[in-house]
Amino acid sequence: MGANSAQKIKTSHKLKAQTSKIVSSFKTPSMNCTMQKEYMGHRDGVWEVSVGRLGQPIIATASADHTARIWAIDNSRCLLQYIGHSGSVNSVRFHPNRELALSASGDCSAHVWQAAVDWDMSKRVSSLEELPIASSERTTANNLLSNNDEQDDPPTLRTPIRELLGHTSVVMAADWLSGAEQLVTASWDRTANLYDTETGEIIHTLCGHDQELTHVSTHHTQKLCVTSSRDNTFRLWDFREPIHSVSVFQGHTETVTSAVFTREDKIVSGSDDRSIKVWELRNIRSPLATIRGDSAANRLSVSSTGIVAIPHDNRQIRLFDLSGQRLARLPRTSRHGHRRMVCSVAWLEDSSVCNLFSCGFDRLVLGWSVLPVKDA
Repeated sequence: MGANSAQKIKTSHKLKAQTSKIVSSFKTPSMNCTMQKEYMGHRDGVWEVSVGRLGQPIIATASADHTARIWAIDNSRCLLQYIGHSGSVNSVRFHPNRELALSASGDCSAHVWQAAVDWDMSKRVSSLEELPIASSERTTANNLLSNNDEQDDPPTLRTPIRELLGHTSVVMAADWLSGAEQLVTASWDRTANLYDTETGEIIHTLCGHDQELTHVSTHHTQKLCVTSSRDNTFRLWDFREPIHSVSVFQGHTETVTSAVFTREDKIVSGSDDRSIKVWELRNIRSPLATIRGDSAANRLSVSSTGIVAIPHDNRQIRLFDLSGQRLARLPRTSRHGHRRMVCSVAWLEDSSVCNLFSCGFDRLVLGWSVLPVKDA
């Protein structure tokens, strides 16, 4: 009986998949999506990918292999490997205007570290040649361990500038608050901490979530952040006034895996309940739009033009607009795309080669070109 009903479910899923394939093949694709780059070197799953500030052709990745890496977009070379954590690195975010990075880890801490890399040098040297040793001679040279055994080993940094302590469990994510004088961490201990960036001191502990936190993301210009949690909610924290306020958004039925701000001051949230919701900041009661999927959504990203990229457990990456209209699905074949769960995506607004990056549990980091189809 059990096997029989399992077979029925499988068959119905297959039929659904076939039907959606047929339906989607009738639609004229509005986006042209091609895989352009692979960034290889992590030895375990990659939890997050993030992009450098405007004008910097670099990305950063956070991995279960206990490292964070910085890569040159154009030639896929790893420019720096940060090995200061003693647990999985769960998130990494670049400082908005300084050569610093912020990482969160399973070792219950977050670190701020020097992310000075010579991406210009990487452009001049082809990835087949040996990188001159001089390229790693920077102000942080005393912290860099040169690896001479393999020419491809990137410069390695071990020591953080600032260690942010105080959580009693895994830190899942950390982000710079607007202005970067403060930063926020999100932990499995059910709290988020607001830290002073300069001193590393905790300014406030943000309590209220009933379960572990999964993600935190900040607003690009305002002192606002959103924390996501396994309690099926995400919370909007407002630090603009001395007395902080909080709003609780309750539209999901399972773990909220991420929530991010759009340029037009909306919030997009994704969940294990297979839905993605678009919200008005001031209306916590009901979402403006709901996108339904056939697989859990992971750490999503919204472009400056309002395209939502959604990484899924089922290895797919789908693109929607903020009204919930489906735009495209990134191609996935035996040679292209992810082979396991896609954990995170990130848009880059000013790159000629790739403008969307993805990473997954298959240890792969991929660069994509996503462009509107020109009207014929």
